Order: sequence, then structure tokens, then C-alpha cells
Amino acid sequence: MGSRVGGQTITKKDLVLRISDITGQKQSVTRDIIQHFIDEITHELAEGNRLELRDFGVFEVRARRSRRARNPKTGAQVEVPPKRIVTIKPGKKMKEKINAMPVELLDVSGTMDED
Repeated sequence: MGSRVGGQTITKKDLVLRISDITGQKQSVTRDIIQHFIDEITHELAEGNRLELRDFGVFEVRARRSRRARNPKTGAQVEVPPKRIVTIKPGKKMKEKINAMPVELLDVSGTMDED
């Protein structure tokens, strides 16, 4: 599994503020639209549907089998039940935008250099 690469945490509130500034909509309207969008994505995935947003990515629900794992604290074997997970395969524009960051800005630990 890879390391998290730099950056900061952006919240839904941050997105609401940015989008309401760009569109000129009230923050309450923008917040409601974003929440409805999130609710619809969640609903479709819960129904087992595949969600494709061109140039952004494809969301899918995948099944994981049950497995035996180890508790890292105690070393005891534990049974992990089967579960479903959501995966996202990034779209072309997202990949291009993310990979546009120069590699030399990353240090060995996978975090951003402070230069």
C-alpha cells in the first residue's frame, strides 16, 4: 500500500465555500446540492450499481471474502468477516492532473519537501 502524498484535508464545508464563491449561489443552496449529490452516489452504490463520472472516475462495489488476520497488538489470530468495499478507478483527466505534480517534489517518505 502506498504512502499519502503531502497536501491537506479538505472538508465538505471547504468545498461548499469554494463552489458557492465560484457560482454565486448561497452557501445553504450549495451545501444542499453537494449533500444530495453525495446521497445519490451512496444510494446507487448501495443498490450495487456502478457509477461512472466521465473524466473523474468509476465507483464500484466489490466483495471481499472472509479471511484470517492477526491482531498486531496481541498477535492473536482473528476471523475477518466478508464485506463489501467501494473502489474508485480514476478517470483520464484526474490521473493527468494528479500526475502533473513533479516527482522531484516528493521525498523518500512520500511527503512533500518544504523547499
